[in-house]
Amino acid sequence: MNKSTPILVFRICMGVLFLLLISFLFRLQVVKGEYYQRIAESNFVRIRRIIATRGEIYDKKYRPIVMNIPSHNLYLISGKIGNTNALASFLQINFGIAKDDLLKRVFEQRFKTYEEILLADNITYETVLALSERMNYYPELVFRIGTTRNYLYPNHFTGYVGRINEDEYKLYREEDYSLNSYIGKTGLERYYEVLLRGMDGKEIVQVDAQGKSLDLFREDSAINPMNGLSLVLSIDNDLQDFAYSVFPPGLRGAIIVSEIKTGGILAYVSKPDYDPNVFMQRISPEVWANLNRLEKPLLDRVIHAAYPPGSIYKPITAAMGLERGLIDRNTLLASCGGGLQIGNRFYKCWSSAGHGRTNVIDALKVSCDVFFYDLISRINLDDIQKHAISSMVVSKTGIDLHNERNGFFPTTRWYKDKMGITSSLQGYKANLAIGQGEVLNTPLQMNALYAAIARSGIWIQPHLLLKAVGRGRLSREQVEPLKELRMPWSANTIRLIQEGLWAVCNAPGGTGRALNVPGATSYGKTGSAENSMGSVTHAWFCGYIVTDKPEIVATAFFENAGGGGAVAAPVVNKIMNYYIGNLEKIKATADVPPQFRTTEEIREPDLPENGTAPAQTIPPPGVSPAPPSSDGLPE
Repeated sequence: MNKSTPILVFRICMGVLFLLLISFLFRLQVVKGEYYQRIAESNFVRIRRIIATRGEIYDKKYRPIVMNIPSHNLYLISGKIGNTNALASFLQINFGIAKDDLLKRVFEQRFKTYEEILLADNITYETVLALSERMNYYPELVFRIGTTRNYLYPNHFTGYVGRINEDEYKLYREEDYSLNSYIGKTGLERYYEVLLRGMDGKEIVQVDAQGKSLDLFREDSAINPMNGLSLVLSIDNDLQDFAYSVFPPGLRGAIIVSEIKTGGILAYVSKPDYDPNVFMQRISPEVWANLNRLEKPLLDRVIHAAYPPGSIYKPITAAMGLERGLIDRNTLLASCGGGLQIGNRFYKCWSSAGHGRTNVIDALKVSCDVFFYDLISRINLDDIQKHAISSMVVSKTGIDLHNERNGFFPTTRWYKDKMGITSSLQGYKANLAIGQGEVLNTPLQMNALYAAIARSGIWIQPHLLLKAVGRGRLSREQVEPLKELRMPWSANTIRLIQEGLWAVCNAPGGTGRALNVPGATSYGKTGSAENSMGSVTHAWFCGYIVTDKPEIVATAFFENAGGGGAVAAPVVNKIMNYYIGNLEKIKATADVPPQFRTTEEIREPDLPENGTAPAQTIPPPGVSPAPPSSDGLPE
């Protein structure tokens, strides 16, 4: 072997190693430079989320309906986990959190080990005290004070909030939600999530290798959160409480009271109901089973269910006949002898004794079925369906709540496609004329219809929100303009329908004489609807009262409760009398609480030296607010 061969081999090896070193350095510094720089900075600088306070919900006089209250919450810092098995056992015993659930949450947060994971909320103070000493064994766990919702009344319209789930997080993560975020699940909490939520702030923290803050960024290191706006509703808590109190015990159904002038809802009751606060903590199997019992307390019967309306539907049939010129005030139709023969079937009137021949006013007053059987036989079915649509009792009302149901009115095509009927529909039409058969409506649709009759044909979209207040103010129109339209009913038709509804409550023999309100003129219509849920009819009553102007309209609906005049009308009567008896109190205006006043409403000493203040602007729902200025307000 040549003497210089080992030296040559050594030099080649050194050259190869040097080239490898250069290539690795090139990869680290050039190819992957930005990547490793980002990792290094993330371990050095951490961004902590500052949760914005969610807006609260008030009635029209700023009395609370939903409040924020302090809560004790348990957080996990996954980067500090020591003994996973011991931690899982501790959480299982004290908080009912299974090991699989724990591991799943840690895995979901694997790229942000420095961010705290919310494990449990609304922990009782007694539990915090009892576990505080044992927390020394689990440095990865920490109790923190946060806020939670307190729903002051059992109800369906506020809805509730809950922890964001996987599907919601995937859908809304670009809107700055985190895995710890709460989000509106149902009701107003969901519908106005954009207004209520606000925008979380950020705090930049420099930490050491153990994750401890070095307090180097003491200035300009935080973006303050923008708290959510609070909602002021049209609900009147006094009237809501009263409507709740007069709801017949043990029945299922709904009560809606709305202001005729504006369409704002004053009282909204659906029973059986539930306490939204049960969703503010882990739900036990017993509670969940109770929420899903046969009576369906989670079902909002105001808007989530549609029922045969029975005789409260008759004004629509009457209006169609009047508009077509088939009848006028004095037209007498077929004589009622307890029913009417249509084809090979005898269709009964609710009164076996019969009503004889009646005009439209008397037919409404005594709720004669035969009059409407005869009237609808002269009208094409599809024309009636179009009339129902234009009278706003088929489509959703557009109330500011999710999952509202449509009403329903069949067409000739529907009977052919769904039931295979190509022959005469006269029998089916007879049922539809009196709100039976296939026709379905929600209680809210019927309430809005009778409010429109009281307004002489102007239909206004029912709604709950009056305005949003807080760091700024948004009017109802700024949030979402209300729909308002005129029904295709002439002034003469409206006048005759109103006369018929007056006769129901005031004329001898009227089926709604249970409504009697001193100091006001009463109008209304009873309904007793046969249904597939049982042998007992649904009880309906829709009515309104007028003083020197139309005041309120109330609808009472009770499933399988009996006759509308006997069961529903007395309930509406109590509500109407309560309203008139407390008219001054209900109509009194309330002072705007200091925290919600605009600069113009703040007293002079509180104004800036120049006596003016810049207006605050808030983007409409769905539009991200502008970045906050240093004072936390939108720029």
